[in-house]
Amino acid sequence: MRFLRRSTTETPADDVDADSVESDSTIGKAYTPGKGRATPKRREAEGRKRGPVAPPPTSMREAMKRNKQLRKENPVSKDDRRAAAKLRRERMMSGDDKYLPVRDRGPVKAYVRDLVDSRRNILGLFMPLAILVFLALLIPVPAAQQYITLICMAMLLVMAIEGVVNGRKISRLSRERFPKEPTRGVGWYAFVRASQIRKLRVPKPRLRPGDPIPG
Repeated sequence: MRFLRRSTTETPADDVDADSVESDSTIGKAYTPGKGRATPKRREAEGRKRGPVAPPPTSMREAMKRNKQLRKENPVSKDDRRAAAKLRRERMMSGDDKYLPVRDRGPVKAYVRDLVDSRRNILGLFMPLAILVFLALLIPVPAAQQYITLICMAMLLVMAIEGVVNGRKISRLSRERFPKEPTRGVGWYAFVRASQIRKLRVPKPRLRPGDPIPG
């Protein structure tokens, strides 16, 4: 009967070439299909992993918040934190732009600091004068309080005049020295710098009174 016969079109399993089977199994183990795209470089992969670089902090509070978050993500020992803080403090006091606050960065601000530090300013007596006014309030002698108050008022007036004159002069010199750099606010920056006690200025003065301005 026909349906009991074997189809002539079918290929027996025993007739399959053993070499082809073996080659297929070998390819299946050693062959890795392509991904359809180029393998990314290490720098690109790390950039995608880390994400975009955050902008620099605009305030001290934001910087402290970021440092706190970094300490949580990357815990380090107390000694390492102290060493890092000491290094940042030393670099900041030396005037390294990388470690200075935003308000103190740039060649214009460095030039203004040199102008202020290279001369003696009456405005530098502002803080001692404020302490003198406070002490005058504790003296139970009305006449002494009146004299001290008058002297302090006269000194404040002289300081204000000196601050305005020096601010305008330093602004003009900054514009002439750095015509392509923004110089807005350098007069007030010089006023604040000059009103501080010399030993407490940050960063530390590079020049002494009477020294020439470098460059």
